[in-house]
Amino acid sequence: MNYGNSSVEFDVKDQLIGFQEEWFMQDMTFILFGATGDLAQRKLFPALYNLYLDGKLPDTISIIGLGRNYCSNEDFQSKVERALQAYSRRAVQPSGLQDFLFKFRYCAFDATVKESYHHLHEIIENREQELGIPQNRLFYLSVGPSLVDVITSNLNSSGICQTKGWKRLIVEKPFGSDLETARQLNKNLSKTFSEDEIYRIDHYLGKPMVQNLETLVLANPALKSLLDHNQISNVQITASETVGVETRADYYDKAGAIRDMVQNHLLQLVMMTAIYLPEKITSNEIRVKKMEIVDSLRPVLKENAYKHVVRGQYASGEVQGTPLVGYKEEPGVDVSSKTDTYFAARLYIDNPSWSGIPFYIRTGKRMDQKSTRIVIEFKNKMTDSDVLQGITPNLLIFEISPNESISLRVNMKDPSSNRFEPVWINFSTNSESLPEAYELLLFDAMVGNSTFFSHWKEVELSWEWIQPLLEAYQENLLPLHSYPAGSTGPEEANQLFQSNPFKWW
Repeated sequence: MNYGNSSVEFDVKDQLIGFQEEWFMQDMTFILFGATGDLAQRKLFPALYNLYLDGKLPDTISIIGLGRNYCSNEDFQSKVERALQAYSRRAVQPSGLQDFLFKFRYCAFDATVKESYHHLHEIIENREQELGIPQNRLFYLSVGPSLVDVITSNLNSSGICQTKGWKRLIVEKPFGSDLETARQLNKNLSKTFSEDEIYRIDHYLGKPMVQNLETLVLANPALKSLLDHNQISNVQITASETVGVETRADYYDKAGAIRDMVQNHLLQLVMMTAIYLPEKITSNEIRVKKMEIVDSLRPVLKENAYKHVVRGQYASGEVQGTPLVGYKEEPGVDVSSKTDTYFAARLYIDNPSWSGIPFYIRTGKRMDQKSTRIVIEFKNKMTDSDVLQGITPNLLIFEISPNESISLRVNMKDPSSNRFEPVWINFSTNSESLPEAYELLLFDAMVGNSTFFSHWKEVELSWEWIQPLLEAYQENLLPLHSYPAGSTGPEEANQLFQSNPFKWW
């Protein structure tokens, strides 16, 4: 065992070997709506390329990119290549590159014009006939929320979704803006796709460390005793960013941290942290257990929200030596904006396993560091003598980003002073070899594995927990605190610990 700052490398993917169900890759057509957008350039094209390098694409695949402006197939393929050069986690290999690029075709497309769907249908069928591909069609909607319903309804009326093979839909967040809009969106999607055909993507669920949480105890029996709930005092989940709103003001000023991060990413991390499994179960059973967790979240009444939730907005400050303006001075932000860029909450899971153990969650922009991590703090019945000797609580930390690691903090006595010092035992991954989140999620969607996609019931239950908080926002029942850019957030967030002797880690 290595102590201090040294580390032991491990591969997260190895933990999953032997626990996955059988999934089969079939030839297909991949239709990408929003192929000229930022997500496609930065994430989706590189993910497809790295799957290609790993031999994890179908033997034959037709990839059709859609965008509003005209572009020849050759120009589109050049754009894909430039995206790979700029954003692929692995260097572009001359060998096989042209074979990969030849899989791409482009279609100028206006989602509001019916003729566009007929033209798209022709391209899909022509490529299927040319390549001998069965009518297996995977649709990816990397588009604005207002276009999701328009596109899916037209996919149905145009006949594109009436296939002799399977059809699947990947839809990006936000999935609604509140409980009512989420239910309406799901109702509309369900007219064209069944629940098992809808893949609501949350890239946090694609991160290897997050995917490893479900099998952690199963793959490592020694952790079963370590993660005894009777020994856990609290769980903290943090997703902090150093960046501000950047160019997303048009979306973010309507969404805020609660819609952009909490309803989806943070509550998904709560579910994944809370479901660790002592035995092998199917992907469907995993999703059921996640629903049980979110259904067990203790409701927060809007009148009492101020006792459990702290919201904030960043003011001017400094991040890593660079002076920065406050949120209201950002381009595109209303000077009177009450949008939250920080959210922290104390919540409880009212089931026998987690009864009485608080979960603390927080997220914020313009924080002092970029980090997504889960911290499990263990009970420590310290006496005054223990405190004087330097004994501190034991911690188990799962670092999700920017690096992937597991760390355990223990107390060791310094012989020279006879005092205890906290020492870290670190297990780190070789992050360069790990697949990106979108690689894992695209592969899962291609083979029909929905384990790490959000089921509608998870989404609905998440919105049910969030809805009273949105109402508290609207009725000014939750104050909006200010915090300087480059800090750890509003001082008021420390009040969530109340009489408990805890602190943010």
